[in-house]
Amino acid sequence: MFENLNWWEIGALLMLALLIFGERLPKVIGDGLRMLRGLRAMAQNATSDLSRELGTDIQLQDLHPKAFIRKHLLSEDDEQAIRKPLQGLFDDVKNDLNGVKSDLGEVAAAADIRAQRNDAGAAVEKSTPAPRRFDLDAT
Repeated sequence: MFENLNWWEIGALLMLALLIFGERLPKVIGDGLRMLRGLRAMAQNATSDLSRELGTDIQLQDLHPKAFIRKHLLSEDDEQAIRKPLQGLFDDVKNDLNGVKSDLGEVAAAADIRAQRNDAGAAVEKSTPAPRRFDLDAT
């Protein structure tokens, strides 16, 4: 939750909370923790009610539609039957892309683009004089 805040920002937020709530800060923190415990209990009760209604054990991660369908509606045989043609296609595309990657690597190594750019840049600097700069306001 606070992974994008540094220590100075967290300290400033704590000082701001102390200034806003003053002596009531411990009570506000306690109320917030009590509310958080209540929300967790409600989520746990909802998952246990859903598990009891469906007759299977459900975790919060299982409530994602893809995971729910995969776990509760499809058998393992159905999942393998769906996955089999797609897995072959995936493997073919992966092999083709690896071949293209190796071919591009060979072409880049043969062309040695970086060395040519450095050599060409040095040659251009030597052969062309520096461009003249004109002051548009002076004319």
